[in-house]
Amino acid sequence: MNPTRISLRPFKLSDADDFFSWAKDERVTHYLRWNPIPSREEALKHIKEVAIPHPWRRSICLDDRSIGYVSIRPESGSDHHLARIGYALGSEYWNQGIMTVAVKMAISSVFKELDYVVRVEALVEEENKGSQRVIEKVGFQKEGFLRKYVFNKGKIRDMFIYSFLSGDKIL
Repeated sequence: MNPTRISLRPFKLSDADDFFSWAKDERVTHYLRWNPIPSREEALKHIKEVAIPHPWRRSICLDDRSIGYVSIRPESGSDHHLARIGYALGSEYWNQGIMTVAVKMAISSVFKELDYVVRVEALVEEENKGSQRVIEKVGFQKEGFLRKYVFNKGKIRDMFIYSFLSGDKIL
């Protein structure tokens, strides 16, 4: 995959059809905190009410078509130096290096745009090997294993915690 075809940009209402095409897929949302989007109308509502107002959520675009997202959410108050990353990609684009490129772009941008953020954390479910590979290829450091840490979709799940600091080198 040619990395120059990949870009990050804020979501637009006109992304609704492209967003719906991957956000309705159970395989894509399996590890996310939200369920598959059931309709184009719900996709539009999600973009309008969740994606656009988010402090730092970008559409991953291939030739300017939305194929996924990456978000970095700073904590509030005295913990605003800390942020969490989340991402998803349409299943037809898996295993092509796109997510690794997108996460590298996001990390590079967020430390410039949100200069108060010094640490980005990634929480990755133990069985989500693909996401572990992405985060490790970018240069995140595995810090530990969190037992029974997150409740998601009816189950309490074990997570790995990774971090990337503002002074770390993107691989």
